[in-house]
Amino acid sequence: MALIRKQGEARTPRQEQRQRERNGDTLLLQLQDPNPLARRWAARDLVDYPAAASALAARLLQEADLSVREVILTSLTLIGSPAAIQGLLDCLRSEDACLRNEAIACMQQLPAEVAPIMQQLLHSDDADLRIFAVNILAALCHPQVENWLIQVLQEDPHVNVCAAALDLLAEVGTPAAAAAIRLAKGRFAAQPYIQFAADLALARVAESGAP
Repeated sequence: MALIRKQGEARTPRQEQRQRERNGDTLLLQLQDPNPLARRWAARDLVDYPAAASALAARLLQEADLSVREVILTSLTLIGSPAAIQGLLDCLRSEDACLRNEAIACMQQLPAEVAPIMQQLLHSDDADLRIFAVNILAALCHPQVENWLIQVLQEDPHVNVCAAALDLLAEVGTPAAAAAIRLAKGRFAAQPYIQFAADLALARVAESGAP
C-alpha cells in the first residue's frame, strides 16, 4: 500500500535538485541508497508520510552517517506517532551511547506523546532503561514529573535508579516529595551516596517551599 503524504507543502529547498520522483514509495527505497545524501533527503521528506515511521526507526538503528541519523531523529520527532515513539524507545537499548542520548533528547520534546508510556518505562525489568526514563524526565515539561519521581523513590528496588531520581528531585522537587525522599533514605541506609543525595534533595525542596 502506498504511503500517504500529510497535508502541507513539501520541504524542497530550491538550491538543490532532486533527480527522482518524490513519493512515499520511492523515498522508502532511497532511504536504503548507498549515497548518504540520498538517504538524508529521503529521511527529511519522509516526515510528510507518518506511516514511514517504522521504516525510519529501522534505518536509524543501522545508520552510520551522523548527518543522516540527525535527520531521521528530527523526522521521527516531528511525526511523533506511537510508531515513532517506539523507534526512539528502541534506541535506548542500543550500545551506542550517543544514539541513546539523542533519542532521550528527542523524547524530551514530546511530553504529551511520551507520558502514556512513562509507566511502562519506569517498570521495565531493565534497570538501565528505568534510569533512562528518569533522564527523560529531567527535561520533560509535564505536570506528572514530580509524581513519577516520587513513585520511583517509593517502589524502585535499584539503588542507581533511586539515586538518579534523587538527583533530579534536588532540581525540580517541591515539599510534596519530602516524605518519599526520607523513605528512600531509610530504604538505602547503607548507601553513602543515597544519604548525601537525599539530604541535598531535602534541603532543596524545603527551600522551594519557603515563602
